[in-house]
Amino acid sequence: MTAHESAAARYFEAWNATDADARAKAVAAAWTEDGTYTDPLADVAGHDGVAAVIGAAHEQFPGFFFRPLGAVDGHHGIARFGWELVSQADGSAPVAGFDVIELADDGRIRAVHGFLDRVPAGA
Repeated sequence: MTAHESAAARYFEAWNATDADARAKAVAAAWTEDGTYTDPLADVAGHDGVAAVIGAAHEQFPGFFFRPLGAVDGHHGIARFGWELVSQADGSAPVAGFDVIELADDGRIRAVHGFLDRVPAGA
């Protein structure tokens, strides 16, 4: 597994942590202390900010999980990958996007630049 794939795997582990304590640990393992997350709906920094955004997604979409779409592509300290938010009940995926991550020297995420490609009407 490359450093880019490893970072993406930790990213998905954090996004799929539904328990607050497990989420806090996963975010700390995936992001640097001052790491950022920015998408059309959020612009936060630090472990608490990132964990809060992830928690809000689980509140809005209970019973859903994030999965990668395709392979992780990376070079130097930058990686990109697609993802979708999938219902555990019926397998539907109403939300999908594409993220670009910047890695710190220790392999953790320094910054996420997220894009939403598919969102449900009224969301």
